[in-house]
Amino acid sequence: LITNVKKPHREKTRAVEARLFRAKIAPESNSSAESELRKNISKDMFKRMEILGQFNLGFIIAKLDNDLFIIDQHASDEKYNFEDQQRNTTIRSQRLIVPQKLELTAANEAILMDNVDIFRKNGFEFEIDANAEAMRKVKLVSLPMSKNWTFGVGDIEELIFMLSDSPGIMCRPSRVRKMFASRACRMSIMVGTALDQAQMKKIVCHMGEIQHPWNCPHGRPTMRHLVNLGMLPSSDCH
Repeated sequence: LITNVKKPHREKTRAVEARLFRAKIAPESNSSAESELRKNISKDMFKRMEILGQFNLGFIIAKLDNDLFIIDQHASDEKYNFEDQQRNTTIRSQRLIVPQKLELTAANEAILMDNVDIFRKNGFEFEIDANAEAMRKVKLVSLPMSKNWTFGVGDIEELIFMLSDSPGIMCRPSRVRKMFASRACRMSIMVGTALDQAQMKKIVCHMGEIQHPWNCPHGRPTMRHLVNLGMLPSSDCH
């Protein structure tokens, strides 16, 4: 036990630290807990966290200054793998026997042609005739190919809708995201796996590298605040 901490200093810091994390670890408090984490934990802080150990072969206990956090090893690793696939995976495509005409408005056809690289990364290939009249410039020649997943024109229409709001921004249709979530789940560290210090540190550091670290692709929380050590009863000797 640390016995040389001055009591006035401890009391001075308690009021400040107590305000940072108030949400309970409970489903009904998920929204407020996530809001607190987003507000008070920046990406660079994950590298500073000290790994204290593993709990119940499923959770990592980490310390940042006076705060202790519990991190779900599977949910955190899954989110890292999911975002990595979202950013970097180019889906293989399968060529159609006969090119398929698409019934697109002139505006939607223009959106598709302006973002053809994003469609290609999602596994859609097109035959484009720039000299054809509007609404007849594009034919579908290849669809995404993946075991147990089928894709079609509906996914193209969803991508067009998304790109109409965010032109040029890499995005994925919902079925592709579900496929990536399924893959990420299978490839991630499972509950029940014993981890050494280096493995736990790697998972925690990865959380500082992803865009949305607070929930796995299926919505399960990745991390929660446990306790602030400054709020514990003083062990000062008198």
